[in-house]
Amino acid sequence: MDLILFILLLMAWLCSFTMLTLYNLHMFQLNSYKPHEQRKWYKEKFLPAFVGRNLGVLFTLPLLVFCGRAGVILSIVLYALTAYLGRPRKAKKPLVYTARVKRMLVTAGILTAVTVLLAVLFRKIPAVYGILLPAAHFVSGFYVLLANLINRPVEKAINNWYISDAKRMIDSSPNLRVVGITGSYGKTSVKFFLRKLLSAKYNVLMTPESYNTTMGVVKTIRTSLRPTHEIFLCEMGARNIGDIKEICDIVSPRFGVITSIGPQHLESFKSIDNVIKTKFELRDALPEDGIVFLNGDNEYIRSQTPGRKAVTYGIENSDCDYFARDISVSAAGSSFVIDKDGESYTFKTGLIGSHNVLNITGAIAAAHTLGVPMKDLIPQVRALESVPHRLQLIRGRSALIIDDAYNSNPSGAKAALDTLACFDGVKILVTPGMVELGSRQAELNRVFGSQAAKVCDYVALVGEKQTEPIYQGLMDAGYPKEKIFVEHDLTGALRSVENLHTGGVQKIVLLENDLPDNF
Repeated sequence: MDLILFILLLMAWLCSFTMLTLYNLHMFQLNSYKPHEQRKWYKEKFLPAFVGRNLGVLFTLPLLVFCGRAGVILSIVLYALTAYLGRPRKAKKPLVYTARVKRMLVTAGILTAVTVLLAVLFRKIPAVYGILLPAAHFVSGFYVLLANLINRPVEKAINNWYISDAKRMIDSSPNLRVVGITGSYGKTSVKFFLRKLLSAKYNVLMTPESYNTTMGVVKTIRTSLRPTHEIFLCEMGARNIGDIKEICDIVSPRFGVITSIGPQHLESFKSIDNVIKTKFELRDALPEDGIVFLNGDNEYIRSQTPGRKAVTYGIENSDCDYFARDISVSAAGSSFVIDKDGESYTFKTGLIGSHNVLNITGAIAAAHTLGVPMKDLIPQVRALESVPHRLQLIRGRSALIIDDAYNSNPSGAKAALDTLACFDGVKILVTPGMVELGSRQAELNRVFGSQAAKVCDYVALVGEKQTEPIYQGLMDAGYPKEKIFVEHDLTGALRSVENLHTGGVQKIVLLENDLPDNF
């Protein structure tokens, strides 16, 4: 009987531990497989991520050590319950079982098997396995980190082979023109817009979605690059100094677009100077005959010496090479005029917001410089579609939704509020606020709250602690307290919005930012 109970105990523990390992591995993937990011995440999320998920397990220690057979039975129940409650849930970005993840699961499985073996060896000493099993639960995150450490030489060798293969493919395409695109924000939108504009004349490959890391770029090249491609649009993301240079060393860009610089990812960059230095790694990587396209409205970009042939674009600075004037922005779309080569060209688009006009102007500057006539760009601009989750208009059952869920920077948030102000109806903001802004995060979210107070009829905040600065900004602006809803999650916030009675007046809902699963 005791042996059967012990086997059942190990099975229940193994199920529970496996669920926790999958959760930790999911977070590690979201943290870009960076151990220092994962350790920082552990520190910040210790209570909800570990104590919350292991609360039942905590009681198994005294049960197994002091309560004999009854304690084992109760522990089996607690482990089974913990496994059930910790099972994978629907995620915004689920765990992707890549080859790397599978290798880590094998290594983590071996480490887990060692733990089980130790428990078996000390089966007759409850004080040992009674401490070992729950203790392993509480340090389960380090099983993932240890598996990553063990696998590091193999992963490095595999990555280096993939990188070398991608470099070989780029080098064997001498007629391929590579355009690197980076910026604190706007880079994905410019990439999508530029692809559409260039397709009027060229066969274009771009990194899909937000594939902007080194290995994401490498994967795109190895799986999608063909001899028929004439232009490769390579989005380049960064969280640390050197990240852009690393990608440039692989793809050797001849052209570069720097869409913006701002206080994004300050937690890892530490200072705006480091952000500037990193973004301009793209400019520094261009050849002598290369061309860099710069957002001439951005004060941080203007403060730098171009260093290469520079083409500027903007909607505020009339000295830019491509300047959008006579901008008209409404709920129906946007229109603007660009003067070039002695002629005026009027562009119209169904996309909303001045922020989109700026990004489209950047795409026009690059496409025209790369050989697409201005007149051919007019129908291409008219045919542009919203980039998913970036000021994307969605007609819901009972509301018009402006989906800006992928935006989390001060400039973009202000632009989204300006866009919301263009609509007629009951204006509602739903947001968890902005993150990764370092020491300025509270200040910038407080400013965001005061800006929202001037535009919004109602505000739904997602996460009480996370949104305290926004709430304070609303209060400082004299915003009515009864028009603020604070909910635990997005589902609750949207439910509050749906339950609002507006007397038949249409609701205009701005979804501003949506935190990833590791927040």
